[in-house]
Amino acid sequence: MDANSRPRSVAGICIKDNKLFIAKRIPGGSMGERWEFPGGKVEPGETDEEALIREYFEEFGIPVTVGACIAHAEFEHHQQKRFLFAYIVYMDTMNFTLTEHTQWRWASLEEIEKLDFADSDKKLIPDLHKLLQR
Repeated sequence: MDANSRPRSVAGICIKDNKLFIAKRIPGGSMGERWEFPGGKVEPGETDEEALIREYFEEFGIPVTVGACIAHAEFEHHQQKRFLFAYIVYMDTMNFTLTEHTQWRWASLEEIEKLDFADSDKKLIPDLHKLLQR
């Protein structure tokens, strides 16, 4: 299966003062009460950028600007192999309405590595270390 036919997910990476924006999912489901880089599944006919814009609006009620793809990984969800692509995301406001999360925060990679973090997003951490060390 090639990169264009395998299901895709996206993660938005927002960086401020060498810390990353993360959010904790609401209880329930396989991701319940775990921390993550916000994002989600790319719907059919949608670009990665459109998916991130939609996800941030649905989950936080804010518009975002999507920058470059900075990392990618493969993971399995419900026995289905998926690709995860991480993009830089720029937020103009932090006036959030949380709909899928109970809290948010800025965290260093060292802090993230100690949290109950989404398995798929953990696969991005080596690439994020390289990015933040530049």
